[in-house]
Amino acid sequence: MPLDLVAASTFGVEAVVARELDALGYQASPAQTGRIHFEGDRLALARANIQLRSADRVFVRLAEFPAPDFDALFETVLSIPWQDWIARDEAFPVTGRSVRSTLSSVPALQRTVKKAISMRLGEAFGVRSLAETGAVVPIEIALLHDTATLLLDTSGDGLHKRGYRDLVGAAPLRETLAAALVDLSFWKNGKALIDPFCGSGTIAIEAALAGRRIAPGVARSFAAEGWSWMPAEVWAQAREEAQDQALERLDERIIATDIDAEALSLARRHAARAGVEADIHFQKRAFADLETSHHYGCIVTNPPYGVRLEDDDDVRRLYESMAAVFERLPTWSFFVLTPWRDFESIVRRRADRRRKLYNARIECTYFQFHGPKPPRADGGGTGTGTGEDREARESGPR
Repeated sequence: MPLDLVAASTFGVEAVVARELDALGYQASPAQTGRIHFEGDRLALARANIQLRSADRVFVRLAEFPAPDFDALFETVLSIPWQDWIARDEAFPVTGRSVRSTLSSVPALQRTVKKAISMRLGEAFGVRSLAETGAVVPIEIALLHDTATLLLDTSGDGLHKRGYRDLVGAAPLRETLAAALVDLSFWKNGKALIDPFCGSGTIAIEAALAGRRIAPGVARSFAAEGWSWMPAEVWAQAREEAQDQALERLDERIIATDIDAEALSLARRHAARAGVEADIHFQKRAFADLETSHHYGCIVTNPPYGVRLEDDDDVRRLYESMAAVFERLPTWSFFVLTPWRDFESIVRRRADRRRKLYNARIECTYFQFHGPKPPRADGGGTGTGTGEDREARESGPR
């Protein structure tokens, strides 16, 4: 019997995650904001956790049902055969959320679900109390408009925790969002890529991992690895598959620059921990001095936002300087994530596409300025098989 699986994502990248699942061989359907549904077996669960780059978590959806009151919630949860999912000694913490629902008290939701599960497990195992000393099976109860969804969190720590970023600089970009920014650009292995505001290196590192086909979760563990119904052989097979597809190096090194020497030191450290240090050239350089000998390529970047009112003038001047860089690189494509809604007027250029995304809780726009395709002699179109083609057929939220 296939599992009913859900990949969770941040707003705006649902179509990216669906595309990643399609590449893994699973038909995906974005059902609602931040939720992409697909079916698969236990190997699919392991593959998704290990290989998805832009998803935040992978869940097993156990049930979805009307929950107009606590009695209906309790009885439905009680009817689920929890002994098939939770072993006698496994712990099952319950988290909850409620959006525009009659049952608005999240603590009460959690208590009700916990009580119903405990009662069903006690009856199944013939015990009055459960030790909960074994592996952890995190459970989520989510209510939206009085419809309840019960989920098992198979990931544990969020999928953005790849393991390479042990030290965090100022305003870090989450790894999963950085991967999505790269995916939505025209870049692919063999093309030139520059991040001129690299900070702690996340965009460059995620691009290198994607270009070398290194699975982002291959070196970390997941909550479901300790579950009684998820055999170790499944995880071993999924990891072996991921390792077999990895390339030894990129065809073209990525360029990552920043004016902050401390940030560059962090970036080099993280790249080394991710195993892609040789694929990225880090350099201290002011953005205004950006230049390259490549005639075609992509700039993918997350420039400073300005977090205080007194920063606004400095950030505006920085953004104004981008106009000169754009003009200096007329055949390049630019992909810029910023919360500044008037960014196009500042750089004096209209974006070819715009996508609303959230960096943490900051509403941003991903401005995409498309350069021309290189001539055939230079290796084919910039967008061939990458962002340009995908944007044309993508049906995800804008």
